[in-house]
Formats: sequence, structure tokens, C-alpha cells
Amino acid sequence: MFLSTASPRRSFSIPININLQGARRRQTRGVNGWGGQRARSQMPVSSVGEDRAILLGFTMMAFSVLMFFVVGITMVKPFVKSNWVEEASCVLVQADILKDWVDCRGVSTVPCLRVMVNLTGSNQSAFLHFDEESVLLAPECFYIPKCQMERADLQAEVQRMKRILDTQLGSTSSCFTDHTRYPRDVILTRKYTLKKALFALLWPCLMLCGGALLVGLVKLTQCLAHLSSEVYRYVQVSPGVQLAKII
Repeated sequence: MFLSTASPRRSFSIPININLQGARRRQTRGVNGWGGQRARSQMPVSSVGEDRAILLGFTMMAFSVLMFFVVGITMVKPFVKSNWVEEASCVLVQADILKDWVDCRGVSTVPCLRVMVNLTGSNQSAFLHFDEESVLLAPECFYIPKCQMERADLQAEVQRMKRILDTQLGSTSSCFTDHTRYPRDVILTRKYTLKKALFALLWPCLMLCGGALLVGLVKLTQCLAHLSSEVYRYVQVSPGVQLAKII
């Protein structure tokens, strides 16, 4: 009788212990195995995004350097070398169309509208030009139409501009002179100024700062992620924290 009553208890206790041990092993495997696999599966995704962000940042900085080079040649260098800084008062005296047509960038010939002005300070006559480039393209011309136009359209365009200037004969306007290199020429407006040069340099500066900021933020995120992982590892290894978790 005693043997028959003790045997069922022994037979039931063993499977219960085995089931509890198996459940603990599955739970541990789920935490360590599946969690580790999930973490490992997430790590390459974040690293690919960070690599793309860093590549984008360095690409932005490379393009900004190229933009600095282009802006330096097209805007900053002409501004530094420009001597059209002295402002004067010019009186419009005469506007006529030359009989001989001038060359238009080697493509065709166009009529030339010449404008003469008098400087009020020195009472000296000079040729009026629109900006610095027109002085180099046509030394005697204030206005030349576009090269790719018909002959009749070219003449009509120059005649229209001459009629506008004829209505303003004797009027006074501000102009800029360069007595060192162009003593007989004056310009109406300046194309290369400090304001325009700084505005042209603004865009490459913004792109350079944006690329550097993007790379810095990604590096900061990586440092913080590494620091958090080190702190978590230290907390898991620390025996005092483990004892506090158990209690």
C-alpha cells in the first residue's frame, strides 16, 4: 500500500520539473537568441542609413567647394580687380548710331548705339557704357542688340533705344569712372559689387555648413549609441544591480 501511494507522487513530480526547466530554457532562449537576432537584424539597417547620411554630407561639402571655385572666378575675382569705384555725375549729351556695324562675339555684326556724356566735375566728355562687360565687348557702344536677330529687327531695336535716349538729353545721372585704365569711358551700373559677391558666396557657405552639420549629427548619434550600449552592458554585468533586480 505504501509503495503504491508513493509511486504516483514520484511519477508526477519528475515531469513537472522537466516542464519547468524546459519553459525556463525556452524563455532564456527567446530573450538571448531572438532578442539578439532582432538586435543584429536592426544594426545593419541603421548602419546603412548612417553611411548614406555621411555620404550625403561629404557630397554636399564637395559640391560646396566646387561652387566656391566657380563663384570665386566669376564674381569674387572680377570684383577684386574692378576699379570702377569712383562715382560721378554724368550729363547725357549725344546719342547716335554708327554707320559701321560692330562684331558680335564672332557670330554676326550688329549696329552700335554710341552715347556721349559730360562729367560735371571736370567737364570732360566720355563714352557711356551700361556695365563693365560692355566696355570690353564694345569699346564705343552703349547698347548692342542680340546677335541672333534679323537685320531689320536689329535696326528697329537700335532705333527704339535711340528714341528713348533722345528724350533724356541734358538729364543728369550717376555714373562710375576708372581713370587709371579707362579714362575716356564711364559706366552706368556696376555688375560686380560687394553685395552681389557676398550673396553669391552665401549658397556655397550654406551647403558647406549643411554637409558638415549632417556629418556631425551622424557621428554624435553613433557616439551616443555606443555610450548607451556600454552603460547597458555595465548595468547587466554589475552584481549590485542584478541583486536589486532579483529583490
